[in-house]
Amino acid sequence: MQGLGWLAAIVVGGLAGWIASSIMKADTGVFLNIILGIVGAVIGNTLLGLVGLNAQAGSWLAQGVAGLIGAVVLIWLYRAVAR
Repeated sequence: MQGLGWLAAIVVGGLAGWIASSIMKADTGVFLNIILGIVGAVIGNTLLGLVGLNAQAGSWLAQGVAGLIGAVVLIWLYRAVAR
C-alpha cells in the first residue's frame, strides 16, 4: 500500500478484507481481514498492473479497490486449493 502510512494501510486493508470476506461469505476475523486486505493490495496492484492500470497513486480509494480485488482472489484461491 504505497503512499499510505502504516495506520492508514491497516485501516484500508481491514476494510478491504472485511468487504471481501462479506462478498465471498467467508468467516474471517478482524486480524485475518487486515492481512487479507494488505496482502490483497499487493496482489491486486500486481494484477491491475498486468492490465495496464496503476493503483499505486497512493489514494485510499485506489488502494482499497486493489486490496478488495486481491483479497477476493486470495479467498477464491484458498477455496480452490482446499477442495
